[in-house]
Amino acid sequence: MAISEKILEEILNKYPAKVKRNRKKHIVIRDPQQDRQEIEANTRTIPGIVTNRGCAFAGCKGVVLGPLKDMVHIVHGPVGCGYYSWLTRRNKAKTDEPNKNFLAYCVSTDMQESDIVFGGEKKLARMIDEVVEIFKPNGITISATCPVGLIGDDIQAVARAARAKHSLNITAYSCEGYKGVSQSAGHHIANNGLMENIVGEGQMEEPPGRYTINILGEYNIGGDSWEVERVLTDIGYDVQAVMTGNGSYAKLKNAHVAQLNLVQCHRSINYIADMLQIKYGTPWLKVNFIGIRATIESLRNMARYFGDESLITRTEEVIERELAEIEPQLEPYRKICSGKIAFCFVGGSRGHHYQGLYEELGVTTVLAGYEFAHRDDYEGRDVLPHLKTDADSKNIPELHVTPDENRYRLKIPADRLEALKQELPLNNYKGMISDMTEGSIVVDDLNHYETEEFIKIFKPDIFSSGIKDKYIPQKMGIPTKQLHNYDYSGPYAGFRGAVNFARDVAMGFATPTWNYITPPWKGKPLLEGTIEPCSADPGVKEVGAV
Repeated sequence: MAISEKILEEILNKYPAKVKRNRKKHIVIRDPQQDRQEIEANTRTIPGIVTNRGCAFAGCKGVVLGPLKDMVHIVHGPVGCGYYSWLTRRNKAKTDEPNKNFLAYCVSTDMQESDIVFGGEKKLARMIDEVVEIFKPNGITISATCPVGLIGDDIQAVARAARAKHSLNITAYSCEGYKGVSQSAGHHIANNGLMENIVGEGQMEEPPGRYTINILGEYNIGGDSWEVERVLTDIGYDVQAVMTGNGSYAKLKNAHVAQLNLVQCHRSINYIADMLQIKYGTPWLKVNFIGIRATIESLRNMARYFGDESLITRTEEVIERELAEIEPQLEPYRKICSGKIAFCFVGGSRGHHYQGLYEELGVTTVLAGYEFAHRDDYEGRDVLPHLKTDADSKNIPELHVTPDENRYRLKIPADRLEALKQELPLNNYKGMISDMTEGSIVVDDLNHYETEEFIKIFKPDIFSSGIKDKYIPQKMGIPTKQLHNYDYSGPYAGFRGAVNFARDVAMGFATPTWNYITPPWKGKPLLEGTIEPCSADPGVKEVGAV
């Protein structure tokens, strides 16, 4: 069933007038006839609405910093915050040094009431000493939680003192959860910190190979990065650093030598991609390794950027080999998936990327959106010059970088770079809306109420979600494909990842489980009551009370 403005108006009419005006700006019915459709994003969630967003701490420590395997990540705050961000995204990591993989550890200062009253700086300093003595990591990060910002602990000063004391890279991130409007603020804080304190600390001056790249915005969930790196290495690329899935301080500090940066998740990493270009002259290319066509297009764009005929030839050879392997495996899954419809509401760029993979399986996406996107994630980067900085955005200090006097260099001639920008998504992302089909719905910061209403209208066959929102469709008898950490599956990236995804989605359609689920409101009344007299006063008319 298609949705009209009238139906959308009926959904929004349940809100108070002020809330309705706000939410209407966050919902767009796709109309390809319009040159550009605007959508409100990166604004505060209305109090009382059940959102799926996370906090700035979750974006900084949980998403960007947490996957760095050879660093110990200290959470300064109550232990609950540390536990919340402890491997909840299934960031896998391998290391040649058995004692240098610390992802299995949850390290917290476990602030108590006395620490809130008297301050926790000394406790943090002691913890750093213990971490250095016990683990001997390559570096340490310190992430602040809400109480730390409220009581005023100076974690930056503690980090500077510890860095001098231990001669170790120890950096602090003032990513208190309340900063910004969502976890996106934490991404920005983490990007600034990595760029200011780690990238460029290495001594390498030349790339280790002929085609050296960094992969940005890839977090190796379920092993995604390993699958992508398998293909890239086979073609002939040298992957210098991954930010930050299976990443390490040892690799990240020399990220400045790469000849090209690949941006997978635009929202979480675009800040550092821009700064790397300004400081070191390294262009970035928007890629998507989710889905077969998207992977092929990304590989071909990379080869065209380097412009080497042997690389282009090898790229086509690998594509042909991979397709020959996976196409026979995909066919039975396509038969099961064909004709189905999906909702695809996930954070990062996944709400966009997975639509292509769904389409290749015969599944049509009728609703998509993000938890914490900005307008450029929807409308494309052309909108950036027209955006106004609001008060919430000013909470995040801008890191102003300049060209490095010794290390800045053009990776390819300037005239060739400008010519390639007309053909490739170099330093550009067109956003999600342009790829949405006519009549489909784009929703920013989808909430519990809207989820139920849109499900009733579209009756999707599958709902791709994050962790928190998957339970709503499941209780309504609809299969979900959780794409925040893949629910113990994956990888889903690259060629073989597409087969894994097709298998898991097909199982969701084929299982009889959903036939046995009855939403609780269908089997039991939502409200129950009894009739009782209101008053014994004969002058008062008796009425029923619920």
